[in-house]
This record gives sequence, C-alpha cells and structure tokens, in this order.
Amino acid sequence: MKWKSVIAQTAVILGMAGWSLNAAAEAVQIKGSDTLVHLSSAWAEKFMAANPDIEVAVTGGGSGTGIASLLNGTADLANASRPIKDSEQKMAKAKGFEAIEHTVALDGIAVIVNPSNPVKVLAMNQIKKIYTGQITNWKAVGGSNAKIVLYTRDSSSGTFAFFQEHVLEKKDYSVKARRLASNSAIVQGVAEDMNSIGYVGLGYLVEAGNTVRALQVKKNETSPAIGPANATVKDGTYPISRGLYVYSHGRPQGAAKTFVDYMLSTEGQKTVEEMGFVKVQ
Repeated sequence: MKWKSVIAQTAVILGMAGWSLNAAAEAVQIKGSDTLVHLSSAWAEKFMAANPDIEVAVTGGGSGTGIASLLNGTADLANASRPIKDSEQKMAKAKGFEAIEHTVALDGIAVIVNPSNPVKVLAMNQIKKIYTGQITNWKAVGGSNAKIVLYTRDSSSGTFAFFQEHVLEKKDYSVKARRLASNSAIVQGVAEDMNSIGYVGLGYLVEAGNTVRALQVKKNETSPAIGPANATVKDGTYPISRGLYVYSHGRPQGAAKTFVDYMLSTEGQKTVEEMGFVKVQ
C-alpha cells in the first residue's frame, strides 16, 4: 500500500490539492480504529474529489476511542475493528439512539516474525501460550534457543481486544508483552528484532513487504497450515479473520449516509482491495 504523506498515524485531516475548507460545506467526522484509518483516509480522499461540498475528517486512536466519540457526539461515524460491546450499546440507548453496524471490509490478523526467524508455522494454541507467557523461548516451538520478544497493540485497540478474545481465549496477555500504539509500530519493532513476534491487520502486511514474514497458522495441531491472504480470509479458512465495521448514530442521515453508501459501493469496495483488505460486496 502507498499512503500519501498527509496521512498521519493517529490524526488524519485530509485535504485535496487545490481544495480549501468551505464553511458552508457539510462535514463528516470519523474516529476510531487504527486498522481502518488508512483505508478510511483513502475513501475520504476519493470521496471528496467527487463530492467537493462534503468535508471528511478521519482520526485514529483505536476502536474504543471511536465508539466513545460516537457516544459523546464528537464523531458522526466510528471505525471499529471489533463488534461494539453490549455495555457501549447500552450507553448509546441511554442517550436515546442505537449504534448501527455497517460491515465495510473483511480482514485477517497476520502473526508476524522477523524474516530471519526459522519458525514458519504455529498452531493457535501455541500462539496463545506465547502471548500469555506460557512459552517464552523460540526453541519450544521449533526455533532457535532465544527468548521471545512480544509485541502487542495497546488496550484501546480493537485488534488487541479481538486477538485476546479469539486467540488467547480471553486470557490475559503476558505482563512482558510490549504494548504499542499502532500497527506500523509493531511492524517496525518486528523488523528490527530477530527474536520478536507481533500481529497486524492484513493491510499492514502488504505495506511491510519483505521486512517481516507472516506465519502460517493451524487451527489445531491436526489442521492444515493456512497463511493470511485475501482468498483465505474471504473463504474463512484462515483462523484469525474478522469483519471491520463502521458504526453510525442510528440510521445514517445526510452526508454521513452518503459516505457510508460510498464505502459499500463498487468503487468503495475496489479501494478496499487496493488497500490490502478483503471486500464485502
């Protein structure tokens, strides 16, 4: 993936060349998932080119941050890489609305290691044991006699929550896991440390190129080893797959609805594939 320099990791305010803010224009404020921030930014740039009367601002910070912003009225749409929690939906209803879910893309979480690491395949249970601190040396899973360095997202991340629920089976992360604020930071950490392991959204694997290597994952010890790819995410054979969501304040209206419709359109879904994710349409 190639992202323009105007896209920042945690706060993205997009402007087209030759395009200036118009006080009379409609505005859409989107906040949330770091996994979705670059995809949303690409959508916004293309959308604004075709709809110069609508301004779109995209901000990262994590799924929890985005949903909280939707609840407190500082965002029109919330990006999330996990489903909304029951407690969050109850808060929305207490404020007089329902947060409506829109599945805008599919994603696989790639478990990544340094290219020099000899380990090529891990079973889900092995990944769980590594991230909960039960396995601490690569030798235990067929690798070198070296201490495993763990990288994970921070707790505001939907990817952090999804990985904990679906891979760690709701167990706590090891206290030695290093929590980083972005997918890009995890890619950089793994690329620089031959004994490290991390996990990132499928789109970031494309961006990383050959600086890291994705492991093949086995659902259990007797299952086939499957690598993360568009095809394996779409057909459900890759064990760590998920939906990516946008939540709206009730049924979207006005400019927010126009943008949601765009994301799910043929053109919007083409951008999903261009950015390394899997389309839903």
